[in-house]
Amino acid sequence: MPLTTLTVFTFRPGHRRWALAQMGTAPAQLQRVAGLRFFKLMGSGANHGFGFWPNLRRYGLMAVWDDAAAAEAFFAQHPLWAAYQQRSTESWTVHLAPLKAHGLWDGQAPFDYAPALPATAAAPVAVLTRASIRWRKTPRFWQFVEPTSAALAQAVGVRAAIGLGELPLARQATFSVWESARAMQDYAYKDAKHREVIALTRREKWYSEELFARFQVLSSTGTMDGVEPLAGLFGAVGSI
Repeated sequence: MPLTTLTVFTFRPGHRRWALAQMGTAPAQLQRVAGLRFFKLMGSGANHGFGFWPNLRRYGLMAVWDDAAAAEAFFAQHPLWAAYQQRSTESWTVHLAPLKAHGLWDGQAPFDYAPALPATAAAPVAVLTRASIRWRKTPRFWQFVEPTSAALAQAVGVRAAIGLGELPLARQATFSVWESARAMQDYAYKDAKHREVIALTRREKWYSEELFARFQVLSSTGTMDGVEPLAGLFGAVGSI
């Protein structure tokens, strides 16, 4: 059964150049990883990833695997993973199962598979929104989305929120983890600024491609900004 993972790396100050170079060189290695059916290596920005200026110490790897065994083999023994770990001050990885997904990512539907287990109502949920922004719409996007997305990190029920991107300014994603589906829905439907931005994206046609996905969080390990974001939820969410 397929498995989705997201890892957020925070690199040591002396390895910024190496980390940036991997955006160009690592994909060739990842394409040869057994059992890795889809991946995106992404950078991040200042202010929890939502700022206009890049954070050259923070990167993300979104991956969809043929099965859990393929993911475990990569994390346990692949040289590229080891190189990332050696140069990082910390990393945080979540295992995810899709609950709902629509849209495309570079023409693909990577999360279009049924999870092995039914959703658990009490489990935390994660949300991924990703879009290719039309170049002429980038000023409007950053005018509205940067402050709105930054506020997401302070929303009630959010355990983690980060902005990631494949290309500066134009290919952007937001990943957030919530204590419950109810907390996520309260924000999505009741936050006025969030609803305003959603309406603007539709009316002004900001995106040439977009994807929305909701996941059940299966497990979590590591830290981001010195904490395990899901620590204390239901005793322990799990370890990878």
